[in-house]
Amino acid sequence: MLSSARHKRLKLKSEINVVPYIDVMLVLLIIFMVTAPMLNANVDVNLPQANAKSLQDKKEPVIVSVDTQGQMYLTLGTSKKEPIDADALKVKVGAFVKQNPDVSVLVAGDRDGKYDGVYKVLALLQQAGVAKVGLMSAPESGKPNANGRP
Repeated sequence: MLSSARHKRLKLKSEINVVPYIDVMLVLLIIFMVTAPMLNANVDVNLPQANAKSLQDKKEPVIVSVDTQGQMYLTLGTSKKEPIDADALKVKVGAFVKQNPDVSVLVAGDRDGKYDGVYKVLALLQQAGVAKVGLMSAPESGKPNANGRP
């Protein structure tokens, strides 16, 4: 009888304990849920509304204009609008923003131009170290739009 009791104690269990695996999976699920929204690398853009108010800024803004062909023009402070290429835009705007961190940077894109031109300017401004960019628009003209509203 003694040998049969000893034999029961030495018998191996063939069950798998899945509780630790479930705990690990729940922790990983929470980590992925928290980090997934942070994976989007976007350019911060202050999009104007249809009836947006004008900026009340003491300093003259930096304005980057894009025409229908995608040509870029730069206006720094009170200077005149000058044509500029991509590399010079990054250098000039980056240096100007480092000297004046509170200055507003605005992008003015032609209504009939391609979105690609404005997007390239936004990417260049991000590479130049500009944290926030605003998009310029003209005030509403009072004419009815497609919805019949002025």
